[in-house]
Amino acid sequence: MRSGVYAAMFKREYTLAFRQKAELVQPLVFFVLVVSLFPLGVGPSPEILQRIGPGVIWVAAILSSLLGMERLFRDDFQNGWLEQLALTDASLAGLMAIKVFTHWLVSFVPLVIVSPLLALFLNLTEPMYWALLATLAIGTPLISLVGAIAVGLTMGLNRGGVLLALLLIPLFIPLLIFATSAIESAAMQLSYMPQLAILGALLLLAFAFTPFAISYAVRVSLN
Repeated sequence: MRSGVYAAMFKREYTLAFRQKAELVQPLVFFVLVVSLFPLGVGPSPEILQRIGPGVIWVAAILSSLLGMERLFRDDFQNGWLEQLALTDASLAGLMAIKVFTHWLVSFVPLVIVSPLLALFLNLTEPMYWALLATLAIGTPLISLVGAIAVGLTMGLNRGGVLLALLLIPLFIPLLIFATSAIESAAMQLSYMPQLAILGALLLLAFAFTPFAISYAVRVSLN
């Protein structure tokens, strides 16, 4: 019975995401534009682009995530859908996990898909590209999970977007450090498995605890 509720929740979120095509492509366009503008600002030198490329891509990914993060609960909060979810027999933590997964699927997977083109644009080597892909695959779900907690706490505020950025950017600094460190290790032909292991451990920890923290944040905002 509950599996049917979760499947219906996923179908609803996926359908609604593609009805709002403008908001759906906005983070992707921002991501591509930010990365594309850096070579114009710092010059076309391959050595410089290769050195700053990992940091540029990851900073652009974090900033683009903030554009689409606020709408995660915005419409459902305004139309009362979140209140209905809180009254159902299904686990609110499970429903929030599905909602966050759908958000990651439609918002971050396109970023991961276009990252190879941007990696070539910034003159990243093949080992750096594979390291970038691995860090994005592990790190972007972490952005969605951690970010959803802050969104749940600030969704009732009029200026929640500014507060959301202030809350989340410091939290994403360790992710940025380990992700770029992994890519730099790949550039020097060193193993980047330790950095990936740390990112993977953070992701597993987030999988275990953040759905409950998100559901609690949502209940606090609804009361």
